[in-house]
Amino acid sequence: MKVLVLNSGSSSIKYQFFDTEKKIALAKGLVDRIGMSGAVLSHQRYDGNNIKIAGEILDHQIAVEYVLGVMLSKNHGVIDDKKDIDAVGHRVVHGGETFSGSVFITDEVVKVLQDNIELAPLHNPPNIKGIQACQRILPDTPQCGTFDTAFHSHMPPKSYLYGIPYELYKKYKIRRYGFHGTSHLYVSQRAAALLNKDVKDLKIITAHLGNGCSMAAVKNGLSMDTTMGFTPLEGLLMGTRSGDLDPSLILFIMGKEGLTVGEANTLLNKHSGLIGISGESSDMREILTAVKDNQQRAKWAFEIFCYRIKKYVGAYAAAMGGLDALVFTGGIGENSKEIREEVCKEMEFLGIHLDDLKNQNSDEIISAENSKVSVMRIPTNEELVIALDTAKIVSEMQK
Repeated sequence: MKVLVLNSGSSSIKYQFFDTEKKIALAKGLVDRIGMSGAVLSHQRYDGNNIKIAGEILDHQIAVEYVLGVMLSKNHGVIDDKKDIDAVGHRVVHGGETFSGSVFITDEVVKVLQDNIELAPLHNPPNIKGIQACQRILPDTPQCGTFDTAFHSHMPPKSYLYGIPYELYKKYKIRRYGFHGTSHLYVSQRAAALLNKDVKDLKIITAHLGNGCSMAAVKNGLSMDTTMGFTPLEGLLMGTRSGDLDPSLILFIMGKEGLTVGEANTLLNKHSGLIGISGESSDMREILTAVKDNQQRAKWAFEIFCYRIKKYVGAYAAAMGGLDALVFTGGIGENSKEIREEVCKEMEFLGIHLDDLKNQNSDEIISAENSKVSVMRIPTNEELVIALDTAKIVSEMQK
């Protein structure tokens, strides 16, 4: 089956076009600066053929039309007709408590997504725009949605409930939802495959480390806990997000600085984390360069980032009653040998022994032969999961 996967952001659409039988991307690209000057589509075909197209891309519908246009083009395309797209799979950030897996998109599903906008005000609206654009342009093509929150929907109440009055959970659905679920699902299953074991027999900690960061405790193939919470702000230190802090702290800062709720939200989400501590950058590569230049604040940012991860490794190993594998993924997790080394340092008591050479070479399995816990570096592939889920749903509907 040929599946177009879309990840619609507020001013961008990332896309990949998959052959799900071969599990390969035939084309991929990005439409950037939607609704702004300098909008551009960057497109790359499987054989390396690439092109950039600038244009007046005012909204998501025009962006999708541009994507289809380049996919149909004689010199850069991969299809002869729109009907060659068997289905469209959408990444949707928040499914609330309604969705525990990928779904076929109907008007009723779109309404539920709209009802969940207050849970993800920055992400769900553009996700919906992408869905509606495809409904108009490809009205006869099946569409499915895969939710970042779905993999964590099986967490037990002891993991997802907060220590606040229960009535507030019932009234406003305030609970831990977790995010990056599609990534945690993919790398945990890939880890099991590398170990030649059934994921249902394993206890795995997955660490998705990028500009946004989260970890998950995956026991018997299910997420039993994760670091992000009601929003993607909780948990690890991130590029611009604070992660865990004392809730009273923000009330104190609001009083001292005279901040509105919106300004406080911006402070925690946009000006904290690595950029807030270092004063240098939200990019870990630049932080590491500053560390080598002996810049103290950058060193603190690096140390806090790694320390938070290390604390959660210990916590999740305890929560699961053991640990079989520790997986690093995401832009930082996959590419920073320094982060992996620092996190695994002095963790031998837990059965974690890193092989320095394998870590330097960025092998998939980077633990030493005598390591009780398998340490892995696995590139994530959320888009492939979305494509395969979409193909499965559509195939079952066509039976």
